[in-house]
Amino acid sequence: MNIAPVTYPEVGILKSPSILENIRRQAVRQLLAHKPGLRYAELSKLLVETMPAVNGSKVATALHNLEVIKSKEVFKTSNGQYRHQRFKSDEVSRADLESKGNGGVRVVESAFYGTFADWLKNDAEAVTHAIPLGGNVFRDRWGTPDVIGKRESRRSDVIKVPTLIVAAEIKVDMMDLVTGFGQACAYRLFCHSSYLVIPKQTSELETARLEALCEISGIALVTFDRNSPHSPSFKLLVRPRTHQPDMGYTNRYLAMIERELFS
Repeated sequence: MNIAPVTYPEVGILKSPSILENIRRQAVRQLLAHKPGLRYAELSKLLVETMPAVNGSKVATALHNLEVIKSKEVFKTSNGQYRHQRFKSDEVSRADLESKGNGGVRVVESAFYGTFADWLKNDAEAVTHAIPLGGNVFRDRWGTPDVIGKRESRRSDVIKVPTLIVAAEIKVDMMDLVTGFGQACAYRLFCHSSYLVIPKQTSELETARLEALCEISGIALVTFDRNSPHSPSFKLLVRPRTHQPDMGYTNRYLAMIERELFS
């Protein structure tokens, strides 16, 4: 998607200490002009293009905790995009409701991205940091993980280990489970471990098949309650096996989300 920058006059942009505040105000204007929202990389690029008097490091500093500093004007969606508060009601309806099926209203996958990222870090302790992703961030037919995280050694660790990358694919539609398994397999190309997350409402036969496939392929299998986005009760059925990915692909993909995952 080509995103057109919106240019606004810059007054006193280089007069400290208002530089960062001017950048933040420009960010708010850009979000107001882009209703679907912007990811960090997209917003940062627009700001550099429309404010040539500032550099990338200033923009990065200004955008840090933007949704907190400008909470009355900016929020972050469940898949990590910045949006203007004016469009929040739009986001709630999209995040909570999808099409009707099986006689009821179904919750969309993105409603579970944030809670699974938290579970991966705090409950499973598989990562030290995780972020919702989704969409088409990596821009290729192999797909983009719904959640991606990293595991790094802490300062208190006596033995330091290399950084590990973890990816996850979440499916709420039980007709998409085979596709989800294929995507989780594809993520092993650039990640050290991969998770497939499926509804606990999946039939016993289908769950058993996926358990067997995940055991064979080294992919983790997790179930959740697709009817409860606020308390999905994630449960680990199959533990992941760590392997060595192709670091060329790992570096290629992570370069696209470096600031979000490693800042």
